[in-house]
Amino acid sequence: MLAALVLRRLAPYRLHVAAITVLQLLQVGATLLLPTLNAGIVDDGLVAGNSSVVLELGGRMLALAFVQVLAAVSAGYLGAVVAMKIGRRLRQELFEKIHALPAQEADRFGPASLVVRTTNDVLQVQTAVILVFSMLVAAPVMGVGGVLLAVAQDGTLAWLVFAIIPLLMLIMLRIVHKLVPLYRQGQGLVDRINTVTREQILGVMVIRAFVRRPYEKERFAAANGALTANNLRSARIVAVMLPLVMIVVNLSSVAVVWLGGLRIVGGAMNLGALTAFTAYIMQILLAIMMAMYVLSAAPRAEVSAERISEVLASPDERHAANGNPAPAASLPALHGRDSSTPAGGRVLRFEDVSFAFPGAEARVLEGISFEAQPGTTTAIIGSTGGGKSTLLRLVPRLLEASSGTITIGGEDTHGIPVDVLRRSIAAVPQRNWLFDGTVADNLRIALPAASDTQLWEALDTAQAASFVSALPDGLNTVLAQGGGLSGGQKQRLCIARAILRPASIHLFDDSFSALDAVTESRILEALRPRLAASVVLMVAQRVRSVEAADRILVVDNGRIVGSGTHARLLAESGHYREFVASQLDTADGP
Repeated sequence: MLAALVLRRLAPYRLHVAAITVLQLLQVGATLLLPTLNAGIVDDGLVAGNSSVVLELGGRMLALAFVQVLAAVSAGYLGAVVAMKIGRRLRQELFEKIHALPAQEADRFGPASLVVRTTNDVLQVQTAVILVFSMLVAAPVMGVGGVLLAVAQDGTLAWLVFAIIPLLMLIMLRIVHKLVPLYRQGQGLVDRINTVTREQILGVMVIRAFVRRPYEKERFAAANGALTANNLRSARIVAVMLPLVMIVVNLSSVAVVWLGGLRIVGGAMNLGALTAFTAYIMQILLAIMMAMYVLSAAPRAEVSAERISEVLASPDERHAANGNPAPAASLPALHGRDSSTPAGGRVLRFEDVSFAFPGAEARVLEGISFEAQPGTTTAIIGSTGGGKSTLLRLVPRLLEASSGTITIGGEDTHGIPVDVLRRSIAAVPQRNWLFDGTVADNLRIALPAASDTQLWEALDTAQAASFVSALPDGLNTVLAQGGGLSGGQKQRLCIARAILRPASIHLFDDSFSALDAVTESRILEALRPRLAASVVLMVAQRVRSVEAADRILVVDNGRIVGSGTHARLLAESGHYREFVASQLDTADGP
């Protein structure tokens, strides 16, 4: 998985990879030649008493050492550049993929896990790529070259080389086999600690209000302890690797010197050959240690690559359309207000629509059928958990209907590119969300080219102009994800953002719950002329929010159990009367 993930992204850097390979070969070649030259200095220079040979071969060794250093530095730099660029590309792909994930897929991964995969997991892959470019190219060449040159120096001692290599490989494979499951578990524990930390930061007011600090402290300590224990287990295994390797290295060095000394005494071997053979043994062991270092980091990177690939391979909205969507240019304009195409005829229609979450036995919505005309307000009311918000999320295809069709002006929404569809819709979500930035920046999310005059008009409609003008810098006041604002103020800014957008459909998902009755009535009154050409769908919990709607849908357990005006439903729908009676002193009048 790691190799496939990286290789697919190496194509733009073929020249860099070729240069790294050449530089690594130069480095290894120079490294392998140094012991041979050193042997010549010993046998032909020092032993023979020939100083000119010492100077000549010493100069060659200096030149090779310079080439070795220059090649190593250049290869390391180019390897780091390629690794950083691959990391940047992976983060960009993950960012774009996360934005295109359907709601169900995003919920399945969870925000904390997606953040870890985009940051920590990419870093692990990036580190592995650097190690590969730094060591994995050099290690096999140095190992094979060292074996061949050691055999060339003395074939009798070569059996030591062939004895220690399998032993070192066995140690390496055993360690890697133990590390893989620990690293896989460790990345999951990183997700867990991020989830706990995120929940405690976002829910700090609830924790303090219910005096849950001791419990949350224990909860974090448990997650932290599990991650620490996992890291310690893997660290112990990695720590064992070096002593085991050094035992083998030292024993083999002792054996070479002892057996080589006996051969020198017997006249079967020169002193220079022994020094060269010893150097080659160390180079072979160094190559194996380099490979072990890469392979000890590879399991963590492999697990991270699997987690990254899991996100990248998930189905997303860009490919979720059934059939072949019509090109954007061939579709009629979907915008109503401020559009050159009149809104007339752009009717929103649900036809026997059902929805169930993947793997769920029960359906959240079933048999939903209604139509909403431009210039009308369709309110959706019902008990908590009845599927009201889910119904709204089907319109912009934040969720995909399990069956049935949703059309706009007779055009199936599955035949409309998602971006085109969503540009025609303005929504106020159930959770009021403001981004880091100024008030103006948050409003211009809906219409980037909006002037300050347009912003103030939208704020005035949302009954937010008074408190925004009272802020220290007005529209230029910086908000930290809405920090410092009340729930009602955030809600009004979200309403202003939605109505600023020229759209043919406006969705309000319980968007007036944090407002007092007077402010709510003023906003509803101001919205009527502004959204006179739009289809308006409104989810509400309070009867007073929907009394003036052109049509009210009563939803219970995922089904429409009543439809009509407020007065008609009071007369004909028992479900609606019960709902009204639970909120009002009397249900006799409109």
